[in-house]
Parts: sequence; structure tokens; C-alpha cells
Amino acid sequence: MKTTTPRKVIINAATLIVLLAVFTSARADVKLPHVFADKMVLQRDIQIPVWGWAQPAEKITLTFNNNTVTTTADSDGKWLAHLPPQKAGGPFEMTIAANNTVTLTDILVGELWLCSGQSNMEMGLGLITNTKTEVANANYPNIRLFNVKRKTSHRPLDDVDGQWKICNPKNIYTDNVWEGWPRGFSAVAYFFGREIHKELNVPVGLIASSWGGTPIETWTPPEGFASVPELSDILEQIKQADQKYNEQVEKTLTKFETWLTSARKDFQNNQITPTPPALPAHLFDDSKKPTGLYNAMIHPLIPFAIRGAIWYQGEANLSDGMLYYHKMNALITGWRNLWKQGDFPFYYVQIAPFRYRWGIPDPQRVPLLWEAQTEALKIPNTGMAVTLDISDLDDIHPKNKQDVGKRLALWALAKTYGFSDIVYSGPLYKSHSVEGDKIRIHFDHVAEGLRSADGMPLTWFEIAGPDKVFKKAKAEINGDTVIVQSEKVPQSTAVRFAWHEEAEPNLINSCGLPAAAFRTEKY
Repeated sequence: MKTTTPRKVIINAATLIVLLAVFTSARADVKLPHVFADKMVLQRDIQIPVWGWAQPAEKITLTFNNNTVTTTADSDGKWLAHLPPQKAGGPFEMTIAANNTVTLTDILVGELWLCSGQSNMEMGLGLITNTKTEVANANYPNIRLFNVKRKTSHRPLDDVDGQWKICNPKNIYTDNVWEGWPRGFSAVAYFFGREIHKELNVPVGLIASSWGGTPIETWTPPEGFASVPELSDILEQIKQADQKYNEQVEKTLTKFETWLTSARKDFQNNQITPTPPALPAHLFDDSKKPTGLYNAMIHPLIPFAIRGAIWYQGEANLSDGMLYYHKMNALITGWRNLWKQGDFPFYYVQIAPFRYRWGIPDPQRVPLLWEAQTEALKIPNTGMAVTLDISDLDDIHPKNKQDVGKRLALWALAKTYGFSDIVYSGPLYKSHSVEGDKIRIHFDHVAEGLRSADGMPLTWFEIAGPDKVFKKAKAEINGDTVIVQSEKVPQSTAVRFAWHEEAEPNLINSCGLPAAAFRTEKY
């Protein structure tokens, strides 16, 4: 079902003739998107879509690992074939034969994950703890890396720029600086993939598509916004931006027709021809506008078979509060609906504590976002890595990305790959009960019991009474619960934990995973 006004691509007649000639020539031979290339990893155990372009109505024969399938290009020259499910292994070759033959080599079959978000996902190995050792040890020929180059678009594109590389010190990190970031592969994605590879002993492919400083809206398709009623205003913005763009293009074409008549006369009279009017820019062809990065950096990857996605983003949506939950719902639902692989796993990182020094000071903005991120656990097949204990209050890009990747991998190993003996989450608030002047907090995911990370009294617990004024509280572990009280609050009604942007509490479970921030009442 259409959810937005169709996005027109309008060009002038002269340009159209040239482009048609180029298009016809480019499509004469069978071609593939960049994500299908030597050294790639294909997802095991599920049907594998392969697609590309050829002459209209041309027959395509695809051969891979003793499997042969055929398909026919449609009237636009597009084709799509499906390979049957494959077992992990390789290397294999793939041939795509039509008017010409394309051969791809060194292909592995294993586990494939999409890794997306803003700068903490984009951050390469050059800015992390223990860079030299990690880079030197990054020799994993069966881990393959694909880094999507930055690009924006106001309309869905059909290809990305990037190439598959073997994971080794040369490919995973370089000293070249790109907009202040050492160019290397995503550290979080690498450490996540390394854990999966070691535990499963199968090839792993990682597609990194991220861009620092970008909001979640720019990674979300229109179909995602359409699925969440709370975001109907964003969907309307997309429609209006498209309509305005189309109106501006129509006006430009009228000007172009006038220019073309004048240009012919100038040419015939051997006079200088003025520059033709340029097509307008689309408002949402921008890295910070809704759909701008989805169109250019995610849509071209669909329907490449994946196991799931990991996500590290939120700092650019700091003031959203619970609205961020709805935006996560739109992103996840939109991606899943378009990929048509069901509710594939989506594991994400809860942003770290940080002393924000811009805008109007509000130390509760971060906890409110944490609350929305925790709420997103209600979306099917999701998981959240908490980072309250591995932060840097003076650096929005904490250097410990090893534990971030490992905690994401714990969710995947337990929930996706069925490792039943793995504890994959720290304590999450479950319920509470008022016991006189005390409040008892019950948790999920306590493992073999609750602990204090440093052996000191529990920190960052607060309690309030009917006046709703929170006071610093004493908190003690009692079995699998925590009892909270304060002499200053004789009639307790509510507790909150880690409810401050600088909160680095010490409550963990027996496996060392930190508890997530929470509040028992939403005043």
C-alpha cells in the first residue's frame, strides 16, 4: 500500500535523450549492486535473494555451489533470483550469465549482520582503548567487512558505494583522517562480529552503514512512519516536501523550455549560451532529515539476506523522551516490513552517561531517553546493551567499545543462536512493593544474584513520598531484590535509579552486567 506521494524524477528533454543513451548502454550487460562482489558473505540457512540489471526480457542464469536458478529481466531491465538455503562454508564462486557472464570469487556462507547508527557505531578502531593491540590481532580471514560510504538522497536509490574486504589489520584500520575520524571499520560492529565468529565458528559478514551526528528519523523509511500513528506528523512532512519539490521542478522545466529556445538561437548565431536553470534541491536530501539516509544507505541493501541488525544511536535525539520509543518502533517495523524476513533480531545500545554542556541544562533528558530505549524492549525480538558502567562523562564517544560489542553479542548468542547457558542482560526493573517506609524493587535478569560492582554501598538510588520530592536513598541488596529507604522520607511512594545524565551506578548481576536506569512512577 502506498504511504507517500510518489516522488517524481523530472528531467529536461535534452538531458533525457543523453541519459537514455547512457542507460541503454549501461544496462546492455548484466550488472550487480556493489554489495554482490568478491569476498562477500551470504546468509546461511535461508533463501538468498540475488538481483541486478540486464537487457529488458533477458534470461539470467545464476549458478552457486552446485545450484542453478534462472530468471528474466523485467521491462525496466531489473531482475531478481532466489538461491535455495545454503550451509555455512566456502569459499565458493558465483556466476551470473546473460548477454555477458559475471564471476564472483571467494564467497563465504555464514552469518550476516547490518550495523547502523550514528558516531558511536561509526567510530573506528583508531579511537578505542588498546588500539594497537586490537588492530594487530584483527586477523580473521573468515570475517568480511563492507563499509557503506556516506551519501544522502530524497528518493530510494538502488545501489551503494562500498566493497567487501577481508578482516585484517590493513583493512580494518588506516591512519587516514576522514572528517576528524580515523578511517577504520566500526569498532562496535567488529567486536560484535568477532564474538559471534569465535562462538559459532562460521564465517561472519558485517555491513556497516552509519553516519555521525544523525537522528533516527533519517534512517527510517516512510513505511515505518506510516506504521506508527504517533509519527503521522513526520509522514505529512515527507509528503509536503515531495509536493514542494515537484512543484519547484515543474517551474524549473518551464524556465528550461524558454532557455532551450533561446540557446538554439544563440548557437545558430554563434553567440555564448547562458547557463541553463538548475534543478532545485530536495529539502530531505540531507543527513539530518527524515528518510535522507535510509534512501541512500539502507534501501539499496534491501532485500540482501541478513540475520539481523545492531544499532547504536540516540545522542542526536536527546530531547525526545518517550517519543524516541515510537521512532525506534517506526525504524524497526519499517526495516522489517521492507526486508520481508519477518521480525529479524534487532539489538541496540543504550547510550552512555555524559555531561552534556550544550543547550539548556537538564540532567533528566538522558534518563528519559534511557526510559524510551528500555521501553523498546517490548518490540518483538529486540535486545538492549546497557553502558552505564563503561562511559566517560567528558567524552560522548567512550573508548571501551570491546564491551559494547560483546554485550550485543551476548543477546545474539542467547536469543538468536540458542545458547541457553548465557546471561545476556543486566538487571531490569520488574516490579516494586511498598513495605512501610521502605520500597522493595524486584528485577529480571539477576543471574545468580545482585552485586555491588565495587563492593561499596549501592549508588544512585532515590526515593520520594507523596510530595514527589526525591531524596538520596539507602539501598541494600536483599536476595534478588533491593530495599530502598531514607530517614527523610517516612512515607515512601516511589523510587528512581540512575536518574541523572552523569549516573554511573554500581548495581550489577553476578555476571557483571549493569542494571538499567528506571523509575517506579512516571510523575
